[in-house]
Amino acid sequence: MKRVSTAFLKAAVIVIGIPVLAACIFVVPAFGNFAAYFFPEFSAMKIVVMLYMYVTVLPFYFALYKAYQLLNYIDQGRAFSELSVQALQVIKRCAVIISALYVLFLPMVYLLAEYDDAPGLILIGLFIVFAALVIAVFAAVLQKLLQEAIDIKSENDLTV
Repeated sequence: MKRVSTAFLKAAVIVIGIPVLAACIFVVPAFGNFAAYFFPEFSAMKIVVMLYMYVTVLPFYFALYKAYQLLNYIDQGRAFSELSVQALQVIKRCAVIISALYVLFLPMVYLLAEYDDAPGLILIGLFIVFAALVIAVFAAVLQKLLQEAIDIKSENDLTV
């Protein structure tokens, strides 16, 4: 049962990465063109927007990689190890970085939404920030619980 659930979660991690890759290929260049259209006086706007959005994808994929590693640790019976705690810490940091980068990007999204009268852009940006913060808090809670479980386990090993 354990292998089936981790295999399902590994597949979910891969499936989560595919739409983001598709968005990087198709949506990000369109968004860059959109920004360049509304800010013609700033010639590098397209490059700035695209570069900024691609930079935010790097911690996302690194966190997905660490989640996949964490699932491998669970399969190998090393769920209660320092490696798992470190993987959760990296996931937490990546989520905080993503959230911070999008918070810094929201003023530009606001300007684009004002020009095009599209408040949905702001909601999408806020959703990304909120989702990343929820993941960061969840990873922090799991990290703390896992560290406490490891401490209890090592304490019990010493008493026996």
